[in-house]
Amino acid sequence: MNVIARSARAEGLPNLTKPLSSLFIVGSLFITLSCGEKKDTFQQKGGGGPTIVDVIVAKSEKVSDKVEVNGTIVANEFAELRPEVSGLLTFLDVPEGKTVQKGTVIARINNADLLAQLNRSKIQLDLAETTEKRLKQLIAVNGINQADYDLAANNVNTLKADMAYTQALIDKTIIKAPFTGVVGLRKVSEGAYVTPQSIIATMQQLSNLRIDFTIPESYQQYISKGGTVEVMLDQASGKYETARVLAIEPQVNQTTRNLTVRAVLSSGNTSPGSFAKVYITASNNKNSILIPSNSIIPEARSKKVVTVKGGKAVFAQVETGDRREDVVEVTKGLNVGDTVVVSGVLFARPDAPVKVRSVRNLNVASK
Repeated sequence: MNVIARSARAEGLPNLTKPLSSLFIVGSLFITLSCGEKKDTFQQKGGGGPTIVDVIVAKSEKVSDKVEVNGTIVANEFAELRPEVSGLLTFLDVPEGKTVQKGTVIARINNADLLAQLNRSKIQLDLAETTEKRLKQLIAVNGINQADYDLAANNVNTLKADMAYTQALIDKTIIKAPFTGVVGLRKVSEGAYVTPQSIIATMQQLSNLRIDFTIPESYQQYISKGGTVEVMLDQASGKYETARVLAIEPQVNQTTRNLTVRAVLSSGNTSPGSFAKVYITASNNKNSILIPSNSIIPEARSKKVVTVKGGKAVFAQVETGDRREDVVEVTKGLNVGDTVVVSGVLFARPDAPVKVRSVRNLNVASK
């Protein structure tokens, strides 16, 4: 470097050592200042302003606490028409979907052998009764022994008993409607061989439809025989029907810890087997704090809401009770007058500044 400098001076050229060093120093300062400027700018943007939120003011409102359970519609009367004996169907009259009266003959099974046996017993009975009458006259004048008359009288009674037994067998070959109701679809055809396991058709009584439902044992106090419950048969219509409680199963199911309840519908058009919602009133007009469902922050073992106090976001742990479609009841953790965040919940941070944009009504905030 000294040789180059001396040569430069000897030739009258300017000294380049100092400008190069100065340029290196200036470049280093520029890089350092540039890095410092970017760091300060990022911190300023990261700080940001307060989070914009919408809130509601917690109020005490009178609500009706209702328990919702699932139910199934059942017919007032239901029966599967089955034969009591095996045999060939010789007669079948199943008016599908129509109402038949109690005692109407639905089907007959071949019983020719039983009818023949019954006629034979009738002929034997006529002869036995004639003999018994003749011997009765002879016993009155001591014409025969008492033992002979007793034998003839016993023969008459035996034949009557045989006829009653045969008639009972004949009755089993005839299938009749057990009650007045609507006949379902025919399952067999005339001429088929049926057994007691064969189902000919079903019958249902569609008047005074009933509904079966189960409730947790903790709600047993809210159900009583003769009481009423609300039933929603069609979710789309949103119409409620009234049902009167007929009976309550006296024993709690040991597996589910539920009670089975049966009620009769006062009105409504539906079919047995249909699904229905049952609403039980647990308490009337109790004071509760309601907030929108979307303002709840679910956690692993708790639930929280964001409140505004002193211009900052404060997270409060709450306990909830009855839940509806858009709102939820808060049983613990909130007081009347607390300001609850309903929009901007996800952007709020503990003790971070927030700015209230508007105070909403519960009905508006829950939608």
